[in-house]
Amino acid sequence: MSIAYFDGVIVGGGLVGAALAVALAEQGKDIALLELRPPQLNLQAAATDWDARIYAISPANEQFLRSLNAWPDSERIQPVTHMDVRGDAGGKIDFSAPAIHTSHLTSIVENRWLLQALWQRIHSLDNIHVYSSAAQVLHSDEQAASVTLHDGSVLSAPLIMAADGANSWVRAQTDIHVDAKPYHHHGIVANYRVEKPHGAIARQWFKQGDVLAYLPLPAQHISIVWSTSQTAELMALSDEAFAERVAAQGEHSLGTLTPIGRRFAFELVLRRPEKMYAPRIALLGDAAHTIHPLAGQGVNLGFGDVMVLAKLLQDAQDWGRSNVLRQYEAERLHAVRSMQMGCDGLFQLFKTEAAPLSWLRNTGLNLVNQMGGLKNQLIRQAMGL
Repeated sequence: MSIAYFDGVIVGGGLVGAALAVALAEQGKDIALLELRPPQLNLQAAATDWDARIYAISPANEQFLRSLNAWPDSERIQPVTHMDVRGDAGGKIDFSAPAIHTSHLTSIVENRWLLQALWQRIHSLDNIHVYSSAAQVLHSDEQAASVTLHDGSVLSAPLIMAADGANSWVRAQTDIHVDAKPYHHHGIVANYRVEKPHGAIARQWFKQGDVLAYLPLPAQHISIVWSTSQTAELMALSDEAFAERVAAQGEHSLGTLTPIGRRFAFELVLRRPEKMYAPRIALLGDAAHTIHPLAGQGVNLGFGDVMVLAKLLQDAQDWGRSNVLRQYEAERLHAVRSMQMGCDGLFQLFKTEAAPLSWLRNTGLNLVNQMGGLKNQLIRQAMGL
């Protein structure tokens, strides 16, 4: 049995795990990154295609990724300068970048291009060691932590960092209880070419308990996320028929929608682990929290985890000490829980069709829309400014 020793072991090489690996390696640390399926880095053949997994990256996280030299080429990025949110009975609120004296509110980026930028940095750093063998056994106690791989080799470190997704294998090996609340909704994602220019505007509609978002992409393209309980019916439609339903749900604001690529559906679940750490284990990203996608903040919360943990570890003598992990949780828990509660509350508010609540939510949107100071404060908070 061979044992390799590192400053830290990261399980999961998606956006959050990859960003953490780069951030820690740039501090001069020796990092093991465990990822079963490292991404393909030559995306030129797919340059005319669009990834169905799209993220709205906040300016604060854009700045962080730029600091890692892991921000994709601008041709695959669409800055958002305005947001237009509509209720189900005349309610409306809009946000504008010029109103808060910034160039853009968020940036829409495809998963695979952002992942490629991060993995190019990973391969350029000699102190990140990538393993693609499956993890079999996790061990952690007050003294050390280790992962035994399928081939029998062992990766040992003072701290194991779990960025292995909502169904985290690492988390499942601990005694951390997870409060999981299914929304009984799925998110359907798809990409379209639009008839009318999107104007760099992100649009969102709350209707009959559903939430539909139009996210602008470069040129005359958009990505949509439709949170709905009508998943089976909608997924059974042809691409063209579904595009017509999307256009109608979006009030034909961008005219005819022409499908590009496949559409996908994923279950929406609110997950709240009781803790963000176990002995010598830290949870990050979806392993530590999932939220409703209506605000597009899931991956932004994950990058926030990375920034806080990387900063704490920079000055820590022993990465896995309980006081370090407690401080990590303390610094992240308020932001995470606030975003989870806010998104969940908004979803529940628009889910019911009762007349009193319909009046309340739509009046509330219009009222906040008229309160420029409060509205701008809300968008600044979401942007991390």
